[in-house]
Amino acid sequence: MITETQMSKLGLFDAKVPRYTSYPTAPHFSDKVTAGTHRRWLEEIPRDARVSLYLHVPFCRRLCWFCACRTQGTQSDKPVAAYLETLKAELALLARHLPQGVTLSRLHWGGGTPTLLTPSMMQDLAGAVFDVAPMDPQGEFSVEIDPNEVDTMRIDTLARAGLNRASIGIQDFDPDIQQSIGRIQGYDVTRDAVNMIREAGIASLNADILFGLPHQTGARMTESVQKLLSLNPDRVALYGYAHVPWMARRQAMIPSEALPTPKERLALFETARRLFLWDGYDEIGIDHFARPEDGLARALRAGRLKRNFQGYTDDQADVLIGVGASSISRFPKGYTQNAPATSAHTAAIRDGRFSTSRGHAFDGEDAMRARMIEALMCDFHVSRSEILRDYAVTPQRLDTLFEAAQRVFEDAVRVDSAGLSVPRPARALTRMIARCFDAYAVSQTGHSSAI
Repeated sequence: MITETQMSKLGLFDAKVPRYTSYPTAPHFSDKVTAGTHRRWLEEIPRDARVSLYLHVPFCRRLCWFCACRTQGTQSDKPVAAYLETLKAELALLARHLPQGVTLSRLHWGGGTPTLLTPSMMQDLAGAVFDVAPMDPQGEFSVEIDPNEVDTMRIDTLARAGLNRASIGIQDFDPDIQQSIGRIQGYDVTRDAVNMIREAGIASLNADILFGLPHQTGARMTESVQKLLSLNPDRVALYGYAHVPWMARRQAMIPSEALPTPKERLALFETARRLFLWDGYDEIGIDHFARPEDGLARALRAGRLKRNFQGYTDDQADVLIGVGASSISRFPKGYTQNAPATSAHTAAIRDGRFSTSRGHAFDGEDAMRARMIEALMCDFHVSRSEILRDYAVTPQRLDTLFEAAQRVFEDAVRVDSAGLSVPRPARALTRMIARCFDAYAVSQTGHSSAI
């Protein structure tokens, strides 16, 4: 049994570690990967492959203080319309380099606020996407929806385009907490948006909620989670708020003195976790919950759960293509990232070239370590037989990696003939344990709290 005292001694309440939605993590990308690399990796996709497509809309009507995403505020549709033309040109460029027969296993519009697009813009963009590749019959089309920036016409337009999973960011329902993070979104507004989604026939609903926000207490966390449960989402992401004002300047607006301590953060997480489990949700990885019939829960039971830049996924595609400013693509050989600034991205696309500004080509043990970290984050278990089967590694080398992790974390990991596992009481340490398999230097200033 791992106690809180033991976890404290292991550094849980002091460490800052990556979220490991990729490996290597984005701070280790370099400009050695170019637009030519991106183009070549696109052309190497097998004919008739299923790929995932992420499309980034970086605009918001208001900039929430807690958010560290690359976004920009606008009260006018003019820059949004101009950006839409860039997206369409980028999609047309993508179509020229994709092999024939490619279909979309997943399509996700993120942001920013994709729902600030007008209905005609949404229809136009969806048409441009499906000119590149059609949805697979079993594919999933999801969009991040801001309840403050949506109406029936927009929802109906997305539903007609094929939207079958909606994602709503909630953060917290408490008015004082909302005020402190610059995100005013009442329960009634959120409930009405959910009703619009359901009435449009959109089958699945995701929701995001945060712990670790200023002024959060166990009672306030309980009330917000219970309100969320009344909306009956199919899956929930329970993310820890990452306070990184040196990276996201708008977070300087948040009263840091009102933030909970690391130990209080753990208690808030456990409060929410118990409520989701009591309501019948399955626990997915380190911070997701899903109804037993949801695709995430089925993937977990089948040993097919994956992790990408959006968190946990049941998508089995080997390729994720990012479209739009700052978007990241994942290929079997590595990662590429578009220019973060909208202006630089637009200039490249207008010039008829991809805007790739950096990335990482897998080298040495990268692919193996990426899989080990993903397996740990998804299943809390790294299978010895799988790693030996799929990667050019000796049993002795693998034992060395396992034993190094066990030396650091002792009873928080178990190593046996099946591989390395993290027992249930120690799972709060998972990101720290994953760091043992990270061959790259991890900065204490560039990442969020381990809890």
